[in-house]
Amino acid sequence: MTEDNYSGRAEFILIGFTDHPDLKTLLFLLFFAIYLVTMVGNLGLVILIYMERRLHTPMYIFLGNLALMDSCCSSAITPKMLENFFSEDRKITLYECMGQFYFLCFAETADDFLLAAMAYDRYVAICTPLQYHTMMSKKLCLQMTIGAYIAGNVHAIIHVGLLLRLSFCRSHVIKHFFCDILPLYSLSCIDPYINELMVLIFSGIIQVFTITVVLISYMYILFTIFTMKSKEGRGKALSTCASHFLSVSIFYGSLLYMYTRPRSANEEDTDIPVAIFYTLVIPLLNPFIYSLRNKEVIDVMKRITKTRKVCNILKPSTLES
Repeated sequence: MTEDNYSGRAEFILIGFTDHPDLKTLLFLLFFAIYLVTMVGNLGLVILIYMERRLHTPMYIFLGNLALMDSCCSSAITPKMLENFFSEDRKITLYECMGQFYFLCFAETADDFLLAAMAYDRYVAICTPLQYHTMMSKKLCLQMTIGAYIAGNVHAIIHVGLLLRLSFCRSHVIKHFFCDILPLYSLSCIDPYINELMVLIFSGIIQVFTITVVLISYMYILFTIFTMKSKEGRGKALSTCASHFLSVSIFYGSLLYMYTRPRSANEEDTDIPVAIFYTLVIPLLNPFIYSLRNKEVIDVMKRITKTRKVCNILKPSTLES
Protein backbone atom coordinates (compact mmCIF):
# COMPACT_ATOMS: atom_id res chain seq x y z
CA MET A 1 0.00 0.00 0.00
CA THR A 2 1.38 3.43 -0.93
CA GLU A 3 1.86 6.18 1.65
CA ASP A 4 -0.79 8.34 -0.02
CA ASN A 5 -3.35 5.56 0.03
CA TYR A 6 -2.57 4.80 3.68
CA SER A 7 -2.83 8.47 4.70
CA GLY A 8 -6.12 8.82 2.86
CA ARG A 9 -7.61 5.84 4.65
CA ALA A 10 -6.18 6.75 8.08
CA GLU A 11 -9.13 9.05 8.62
CA PHE A 12 -12.45 7.65 9.80
CA ILE A 13 -16.05 8.74 10.24
CA LEU A 14 -17.86 8.01 13.50
CA ILE A 15 -21.50 7.20 12.75
CA GLY A 16 -22.66 7.94 16.31
CA PHE A 17 -26.26 7.48 17.41
CA THR A 18 -28.63 9.11 14.93
CA ASP A 19 -28.94 11.59 12.03
CA HIS A 20 -32.38 12.86 13.09
CA PRO A 21 -32.01 16.59 13.99
CA ASP A 22 -34.49 16.57 16.90
CA LEU A 23 -32.99 13.43 18.41
CA LYS A 24 -29.50 14.88 18.01
CA THR A 25 -30.41 17.90 20.12
CA LEU A 26 -32.12 15.76 22.75
CA LEU A 27 -29.22 13.31 22.97
CA PHE A 28 -26.69 16.14 23.07
CA LEU A 29 -28.45 17.70 26.07
CA LEU A 30 -28.80 14.32 27.78
CA PHE A 31 -25.14 13.31 27.37
CA PHE A 32 -23.90 16.81 28.19
CA ALA A 33 -25.86 16.67 31.46
CA ILE A 34 -24.46 13.19 32.19
CA TYR A 35 -20.91 14.41 31.49
CA LEU A 36 -21.34 17.49 33.66
CA VAL A 37 -22.69 15.52 36.62
CA THR A 38 -19.99 12.86 36.14
CA MET A 39 -17.15 15.39 36.21
CA VAL A 40 -18.56 17.41 39.12
CA GLY A 41 -19.27 14.25 41.14
CA ASN A 42 -15.95 12.51 40.51
CA LEU A 43 -13.60 15.50 40.62
CA GLY A 44 -15.49 16.89 43.62
CA LEU A 45 -14.90 13.59 45.39
CA VAL A 46 -11.18 13.63 44.49
CA ILE A 47 -10.81 17.17 45.88
CA LEU A 48 -12.78 16.29 49.03
CA ILE A 49 -10.61 13.24 49.77
CA TYR A 50 -7.41 15.19 49.05
CA MET A 51 -8.33 18.08 51.34
CA GLU A 52 -9.81 16.12 54.27
CA ARG A 53 -7.14 14.35 56.35
CA ARG A 54 -9.79 12.12 57.96
CA LEU A 55 -10.27 10.50 54.55
CA HIS A 56 -6.59 9.68 54.01
CA THR A 57 -7.21 5.97 54.59
CA PRO A 58 -6.79 3.07 52.12
CA MET A 59 -10.51 2.82 51.33
CA TYR A 60 -10.81 6.51 50.42
CA ILE A 61 -7.46 6.57 48.60
CA PHE A 62 -8.74 3.76 46.36
CA LEU A 63 -12.07 5.57 46.00
CA GLY A 64 -10.38 8.85 45.05
CA ASN A 65 -8.29 7.14 42.40
CA LEU A 66 -11.37 5.31 41.09
CA ALA A 67 -13.14 8.67 40.76
CA LEU A 68 -10.11 10.10 38.94
CA MET A 69 -10.10 7.19 36.47
CA ASP A 70 -13.85 7.52 35.93
CA SER A 71 -13.27 11.18 35.04
CA CYS A 72 -10.52 10.15 32.62
CA CYS A 73 -12.77 7.51 31.03
CA SER A 74 -15.64 9.93 30.54
CA SER A 75 -13.36 12.70 29.21
CA ALA A 76 -11.76 10.34 26.70
CA ILE A 77 -15.13 9.67 25.06
CA THR A 78 -17.70 12.38 25.72
CA PRO A 79 -16.19 15.63 24.30
CA LYS A 80 -15.65 14.13 20.83
CA MET A 81 -19.07 12.46 20.97
CA LEU A 82 -20.76 15.76 21.85
CA GLU A 83 -18.88 17.54 19.06
CA ASN A 84 -20.02 14.95 16.51
CA PHE A 85 -23.71 15.60 17.22
CA PHE A 86 -23.40 18.89 15.32
CA SER A 87 -20.35 18.19 13.15
CA GLU A 88 -21.00 17.71 9.45
CA ASP A 89 -18.10 15.36 8.66
CA ARG A 90 -17.66 13.59 12.09
CA LYS A 91 -14.10 12.69 11.09
CA ILE A 92 -11.42 11.33 13.38
CA THR A 93 -7.84 10.52 12.40
CA LEU A 94 -6.07 7.27 13.21
CA TYR A 95 -3.85 9.05 15.74
CA GLU A 96 -6.90 10.59 17.43
CA CYS A 97 -8.38 7.09 17.53
CA MET A 98 -5.23 5.77 19.15
CA GLY A 99 -5.24 8.57 21.73
CA GLN A 100 -8.92 8.11 22.52
CA PHE A 101 -8.60 4.36 22.98
CA TYR A 102 -5.36 4.68 24.97
CA PHE A 103 -6.99 6.83 27.67
CA LEU A 104 -10.13 4.68 27.69
CA CYS A 105 -8.17 1.41 28.00
CA PHE A 106 -5.85 2.92 30.62
CA ALA A 107 -8.77 4.15 32.75
CA GLU A 108 -10.88 0.99 32.42
CA THR A 109 -7.96 -1.34 33.23
CA ALA A 110 -6.95 0.75 36.23
CA ASP A 111 -10.61 0.64 37.33
CA ASP A 112 -10.54 -3.16 37.19
CA PHE A 113 -7.60 -3.36 39.58
CA LEU A 114 -8.84 -0.54 41.83
CA LEU A 115 -12.21 -2.29 42.26
CA ALA A 116 -10.38 -5.50 43.16
CA ALA A 117 -8.23 -3.58 45.65
CA MET A 118 -11.33 -1.97 47.16
CA ALA A 119 -13.01 -5.36 47.54
CA TYR A 120 -9.91 -6.76 49.27
CA ASP A 121 -9.76 -3.69 51.54
CA ARG A 122 -13.41 -4.19 52.58
CA TYR A 123 -12.74 -7.91 53.16
CA VAL A 124 -9.89 -7.09 55.55
CA ALA A 125 -11.89 -4.33 57.29
CA ILE A 126 -15.03 -6.44 57.82
CA CYS A 127 -13.65 -9.96 58.25
CA THR A 128 -10.40 -9.26 60.14
CA PRO A 129 -10.85 -5.79 61.68
CA LEU A 130 -8.22 -6.29 64.40
CA GLN A 131 -5.53 -6.96 61.79
CA TYR A 132 -6.65 -4.22 59.40
CA HIS A 133 -3.76 -1.79 59.96
CA THR A 134 -1.26 -4.64 59.63
CA MET A 135 -2.75 -6.28 56.53
CA MET A 136 -3.76 -3.03 54.78
CA SER A 137 -0.91 -0.63 55.47
CA LYS A 138 -0.51 2.69 53.65
CA LYS A 139 2.56 1.24 51.92
CA LEU A 140 0.53 -1.67 50.52
CA CYS A 141 -2.25 0.73 49.55
CA LEU A 142 0.24 2.88 47.62
CA GLN A 143 1.76 -0.17 45.93
CA MET A 144 -1.65 -1.45 44.85
CA THR A 145 -2.64 1.97 43.47
CA ILE A 146 0.62 2.38 41.54
CA GLY A 147 0.26 -1.21 40.31
CA ALA A 148 -3.21 -0.41 38.94
CA TYR A 149 -1.83 2.57 37.02
CA ILE A 150 1.12 0.58 35.66
CA ALA A 151 -1.17 -2.27 34.55
CA GLY A 152 -3.52 0.20 32.85
CA ASN A 153 -0.65 1.94 31.07
CA VAL A 154 0.98 -1.29 29.86
CA HIS A 155 -2.33 -2.77 28.70
CA ALA A 156 -3.22 0.37 26.74
CA ILE A 157 0.24 0.67 25.13
CA ILE A 158 0.13 -2.96 23.94
CA HIS A 159 -3.16 -2.57 22.06
CA VAL A 160 -2.43 0.92 20.72
CA GLY A 161 1.03 -0.22 19.57
CA LEU A 162 -0.46 -3.22 17.77
CA LEU A 163 -2.71 -0.87 15.77
CA LEU A 164 0.43 0.32 13.95
CA ARG A 165 0.79 -3.06 12.23
CA LEU A 166 -2.58 -2.61 10.50
CA SER A 167 -3.38 -0.66 7.35
CA PHE A 168 -6.85 0.47 6.39
CA CYS A 169 -8.05 0.12 2.80
CA ARG A 170 -11.72 -0.75 3.30
CA SER A 171 -14.66 1.42 4.34
CA HIS A 172 -13.60 4.21 6.71
CA VAL A 173 -16.97 4.33 8.48
CA ILE A 174 -16.89 3.26 12.15
CA LYS A 175 -20.30 2.14 13.41
CA HIS A 176 -19.79 3.47 16.91
CA PHE A 177 -19.94 6.68 18.96
CA PHE A 178 -16.23 6.48 19.85
CA CYS A 179 -13.11 4.99 18.31
CA ASP A 180 -13.00 1.51 19.81
CA ILE A 181 -10.37 -0.87 18.46
CA LEU A 182 -12.77 -3.72 17.66
CA PRO A 183 -14.68 -1.81 14.93
CA LEU A 184 -11.29 -0.66 13.58
CA TYR A 185 -10.17 -4.25 13.13
CA SER A 186 -13.06 -4.91 10.75
CA LEU A 187 -11.79 -2.07 8.50
CA SER A 188 -8.23 -3.40 8.22
CA CYS A 189 -6.96 -4.86 4.96
CA ILE A 190 -4.40 -6.82 7.00
CA ASP A 191 -5.65 -9.82 8.96
CA PRO A 192 -6.18 -8.50 12.54
CA TYR A 193 -6.02 -12.01 14.03
CA ILE A 194 -3.00 -11.18 16.23
CA ASN A 195 -4.65 -8.00 17.49
CA GLU A 196 -7.90 -9.81 18.31
CA LEU A 197 -5.97 -12.62 20.01
CA MET A 198 -4.08 -10.12 22.19
CA VAL A 199 -7.37 -8.45 23.18
CA LEU A 200 -8.83 -11.82 24.14
CA ILE A 201 -5.74 -12.94 26.08
CA PHE A 202 -4.99 -9.74 28.01
CA SER A 203 -8.60 -8.76 28.63
CA GLY A 204 -9.41 -12.32 29.69
CA ILE A 205 -6.50 -12.50 32.14
CA ILE A 206 -7.27 -9.10 33.67
CA GLN A 207 -10.99 -9.77 33.94
CA VAL A 208 -10.62 -13.28 35.38
CA PHE A 209 -8.03 -12.18 37.97
CA THR A 210 -9.86 -9.06 39.18
CA ILE A 211 -13.32 -10.66 39.13
CA THR A 212 -11.98 -13.62 41.13
CA VAL A 213 -10.56 -11.26 43.77
CA VAL A 214 -13.86 -9.35 43.94
CA LEU A 215 -16.03 -12.49 44.15
CA ILE A 216 -13.91 -14.20 46.81
CA SER A 217 -13.74 -11.00 48.87
CA TYR A 218 -17.50 -10.47 48.72
CA MET A 219 -18.18 -14.12 49.54
CA TYR A 220 -16.19 -13.79 52.77
CA ILE A 221 -17.81 -10.41 53.47
CA LEU A 222 -21.33 -11.82 53.04
CA PHE A 223 -20.51 -14.80 55.26
CA THR A 224 -19.27 -12.44 57.97
CA ILE A 225 -22.34 -10.19 57.60
CA PHE A 226 -24.76 -13.11 57.98
CA THR A 227 -23.04 -14.13 61.22
CA MET A 228 -23.54 -10.66 62.74
CA LYS A 229 -25.80 -10.58 65.77
CA SER A 230 -27.10 -7.05 65.18
CA LYS A 231 -29.98 -7.02 62.67
CA GLU A 232 -29.56 -3.29 62.10
CA GLY A 233 -25.83 -3.66 61.36
CA ARG A 234 -26.48 -6.66 59.13
CA GLY A 235 -29.12 -4.81 57.12
CA LYS A 236 -26.94 -1.72 56.68
CA ALA A 237 -23.92 -3.78 55.59
CA LEU A 238 -26.03 -5.81 53.17
CA SER A 239 -27.51 -2.67 51.63
CA THR A 240 -24.07 -1.15 51.09
CA CYS A 241 -22.55 -4.36 49.70
CA ALA A 242 -25.53 -4.91 47.38
CA SER A 243 -25.17 -1.46 45.77
CA HIS A 244 -21.40 -1.88 45.41
CA PHE A 245 -21.76 -5.35 43.92
CA LEU A 246 -24.43 -4.16 41.47
CA SER A 247 -22.09 -1.46 40.15
CA VAL A 248 -19.19 -3.92 39.88
CA SER A 249 -21.40 -6.51 38.12
CA ILE A 250 -22.58 -4.03 35.47
CA PHE A 251 -19.02 -2.80 34.89
CA TYR A 252 -17.38 -6.22 34.61
CA GLY A 253 -20.33 -7.72 32.73
CA SER A 254 -20.28 -5.07 30.01
CA LEU A 255 -16.48 -5.34 29.60
CA LEU A 256 -16.64 -9.13 29.41
CA TYR A 257 -19.39 -8.93 26.80
CA MET A 258 -17.47 -6.42 24.68
CA TYR A 259 -13.93 -7.77 24.72
CA THR A 260 -13.92 -11.47 25.58
CA ARG A 261 -16.82 -12.94 23.60
CA PRO A 262 -16.64 -14.47 20.10
CA ARG A 263 -17.67 -11.78 17.64
CA SER A 264 -19.71 -11.74 14.45
CA ALA A 265 -20.51 -8.91 12.04
CA ASN A 266 -24.23 -8.81 12.80
CA GLU A 267 -23.63 -8.14 16.50
CA GLU A 268 -22.28 -4.61 15.99
CA ASP A 269 -25.63 -3.00 16.78
CA THR A 270 -25.55 -4.42 20.32
CA ASP A 271 -22.11 -2.92 21.06
CA ILE A 272 -23.30 0.68 21.42
CA PRO A 273 -25.86 0.10 24.26
CA VAL A 274 -23.33 -2.04 26.15
CA ALA A 275 -20.53 0.50 25.63
CA ILE A 276 -22.75 3.25 27.04
CA PHE A 277 -22.83 1.41 30.37
CA TYR A 278 -19.07 1.14 30.95
CA THR A 279 -18.07 4.48 29.38
CA LEU A 280 -20.87 6.79 30.57
CA VAL A 281 -23.30 5.21 33.05
CA ILE A 282 -20.85 3.60 35.50
CA PRO A 283 -18.64 6.74 35.82
CA LEU A 284 -21.85 8.68 36.51
CA LEU A 285 -23.15 6.25 39.17
CA ASN A 286 -19.93 5.47 41.06
CA PRO A 287 -19.73 8.74 43.07
CA PHE A 288 -23.32 8.21 44.25
CA ILE A 289 -22.91 4.49 44.99
CA TYR A 290 -19.57 4.68 46.81
CA SER A 291 -19.74 8.14 48.38
CA LEU A 292 -23.21 9.55 48.95
CA ARG A 293 -24.16 6.31 50.72
CA ASN A 294 -21.07 6.64 52.93
CA LYS A 295 -21.73 8.27 56.31
CA GLU A 296 -18.18 9.55 56.78
CA VAL A 297 -18.13 11.32 53.40
CA ILE A 298 -21.56 12.84 54.05
CA ASP A 299 -20.42 14.05 57.50
CA VAL A 300 -17.37 15.76 55.98
CA MET A 301 -19.54 17.41 53.30
CA LYS A 302 -22.01 18.65 55.95
CA ARG A 303 -19.19 20.02 58.08
CA ILE A 304 -17.66 21.89 55.12
CA THR A 305 -21.09 23.27 54.17
CA LYS A 306 -21.76 24.45 57.73
CA THR A 307 -18.31 26.06 57.94
CA ARG A 308 -18.94 28.00 54.74
CA LYS A 309 -22.34 29.16 55.99
CA VAL A 310 -20.80 30.40 59.24
CA CYS A 311 -18.06 32.24 57.31
CA ASN A 312 -20.65 33.87 55.05
CA ILE A 313 -22.68 35.00 58.08
CA LEU A 314 -19.65 36.38 59.93
CA LYS A 315 -18.12 38.10 56.91
CA PRO A 316 -20.50 41.14 56.81
CA SER A 317 -20.24 41.71 60.58
CA THR A 318 -16.44 41.52 60.34
CA LEU A 319 -16.44 44.13 57.60
CA GLU A 320 -18.69 46.44 59.67
CA SER A 321 -16.43 46.22 62.70
